[in-house]
Amino acid sequence: MSERYACQDKDERTIGLQIASAAIRRADLVVMPTDTVYGVAADAFVPEAVADLLAAKGRGRAAPPPVLVGSISTLDGIAADIPDYGRQLVEKFWPGALTIICHQQPSLMWDLGETGGTVAVRMPDHDLALELLTMTGPLAVSSANLTGQPPATDCADAQAQLGDSVAVYLDAGPTPGAVPSTIVDLTGPTPRVLRPGVLSLERLRTVVPDLTE
Repeated sequence: MSERYACQDKDERTIGLQIASAAIRRADLVVMPTDTVYGVAADAFVPEAVADLLAAKGRGRAAPPPVLVGSISTLDGIAADIPDYGRQLVEKFWPGALTIICHQQPSLMWDLGETGGTVAVRMPDHDLALELLTMTGPLAVSSANLTGQPPATDCADAQAQLGDSVAVYLDAGPTPGAVPSTIVDLTGPTPRVLRPGVLSLERLRTVVPDLTE
């Protein structure tokens, strides 16, 4: 049976975060708010938990989840060969709705799916999400919806779609909208936008003028 916590209440927020972090340590799934849409999270370093996340969404290994981090300093622990323009984007737009695809650190012993040696990383601009990430470390997080359905912008929608496949739901009210983060691929010779999102190409080009689509 899933548990749901109304995190607008200070006391329930504290309890919910503790229960959610314990659930992550048990390799269970947690639904959490972000600054874009609600996400379903698993311990990025537990392959069984990541597999459960993909199964809950009805998604295969060919669509690996991004990894959310709680601080910019965590980036170098999971990503390698980050170009200078990638760091400039991070400095400007993190925390925020920017996901970057980098080469992963070769020493990492995790299994996010068929990544081809890359990892998609984001630091969300949401205080509850950042607090949970501080407690748990990096989390594999995908939008909290069944594959093919619209992303959940409130906790009730996420719970209606994912049900008891998730152990803990952290309800922080509606998110700003249904637009996801912008994904920028940093692994090629030039940076390019793989998925348009909250951050427009024009805003990103104020930092990296040669960014392509």
